[in-house]
Amino acid sequence: MESTAKKTNWRWAICSLLFVATTINYLDRQVLSLTWKDFIAVDFHWTDSDYGTITGAFSIFYAVACLFAGKFIDWMGTRRGYLVCIFAWSVGACLHAACGWVAMSVEGIENIEALRNIQAGSAAALAISTVSVYLFLGCRMVLALGESGNFPAAIKVTAEYFPKKDRAFATSIFNAGASIGALAAPATIPLLAEAMGWEMAFIIIGAMGFVWMFFWNVMYDQPSKSRYVNAAELQYVNQDYQEAESDKREEKSIPFFHCLRYRQTWSFVVGKFMTDGVWWFYLFWAPAYFSDQYGLPSSDPLAIGLISTLYAIVTILSIGGGYLPKYFVERRGMEPYPGRMRAMLIFACFPLLALFAQPLGQLSPWWPAIIIGLAGAGHQAWSANLYSTIGDMFPKSTIATITGIGTTLGGIGAFLINKGSGMLFSYAAGTTIVDGREVEMTKALLDGGAAYAREAMEFLSFSGKEAGYMIVFCICAVTYIVAWGLIKLLVPQYKPIEN
Repeated sequence: MESTAKKTNWRWAICSLLFVATTINYLDRQVLSLTWKDFIAVDFHWTDSDYGTITGAFSIFYAVACLFAGKFIDWMGTRRGYLVCIFAWSVGACLHAACGWVAMSVEGIENIEALRNIQAGSAAALAISTVSVYLFLGCRMVLALGESGNFPAAIKVTAEYFPKKDRAFATSIFNAGASIGALAAPATIPLLAEAMGWEMAFIIIGAMGFVWMFFWNVMYDQPSKSRYVNAAELQYVNQDYQEAESDKREEKSIPFFHCLRYRQTWSFVVGKFMTDGVWWFYLFWAPAYFSDQYGLPSSDPLAIGLISTLYAIVTILSIGGGYLPKYFVERRGMEPYPGRMRAMLIFACFPLLALFAQPLGQLSPWWPAIIIGLAGAGHQAWSANLYSTIGDMFPKSTIATITGIGTTLGGIGAFLINKGSGMLFSYAAGTTIVDGREVEMTKALLDGGAAYAREAMEFLSFSGKEAGYMIVFCICAVTYIVAWGLIKLLVPQYKPIEN
């Protein structure tokens, strides 16, 4: 019998908590990318390759943790599981602040002035950079362990609180926290680092997670048990099912290895593996890109404006992208999965604009900021719908597990592009051609051959590091179209998994 009472809207309060958690998640991730080039690298003599190692290793740690995080969330439940995860990543974020002190203690360096006076390229510089890289890797491991639970938990909560037709929109809203976090980061973190030291930037941003834990503990419960959800809202939430959640028999979770038998699992895995690394490249390397290409440190007002504009575009457009499949379902009469696939094809075209970031960047730095923003918006809208395909095809009891499997492969893809980019950029900046032979740039300078040298890396009329960025932009541009084709090949028509 249909309820005539006005339904409550507690699902949107829960969605707002997911949004805040995702915002904090990305703020914690961004502290390193916004402080390494202008603060940490200066102290510890890091190279692009060192930073690429740290970001690449974080991706691998994150990938491995995601393999178990989804199953952990399904086993422990979203309430307690989410609390454990955000506690872990907040501790990991704060621990970064101690890396400098520990590295100096290990190497017997008395103060920061002595650290900065170490000659670049010396054995002492190599020693301090090596120790500090390993310390940061340890902290990134703890951070990755906690952060791996964010999306499995959030996607599971979305499936609990929203019907299928609304899930992509709800996902796009909480997923916009990634863009808001990335938007707020350049406006706050470099200024914090400049005013209070990079260590305090890690501590202040990391401590926000502990505040969120209080609100989650007070506000969240399953819809059928929540005192804030009335019968009308519960009926709306469960409209895809014949019985209310409280009356249904408990679903059995699909065993982990059984999940790997389904083409539906692999369609999600392929989408994550091929596209997650693109977003992480933009997230981790955008500040360095503007520093390398235009000489803008992250605390420069123009650099802050460029990064803020980039993520403002991502935020605004990606939320609208989550509404598109809802439009196809409600206005065009399509089923959720076909409507979602049509929307994803549209969003897969946005990243193609990245092909023009480097050429137009010769005219003004605002062009790559705008273009990367549009490409990033396409990714976030794509990602929201890709996540929602899990709820379309799998029972709620297995959603976090499938999310974890896909996110694991996404982390591996992110490792490949971040580590590969670091190696590519270091090679492009550090080698040159002298008399037809490839040599290191420093050797060319010492031998007096700089006047006859040209940069070794050339690609599409660009040379040196510019050529390196152009190569990566080309990869980022085409991967979504390829991924969409593979997903369509694996699951050409909607086919839910019966458990």
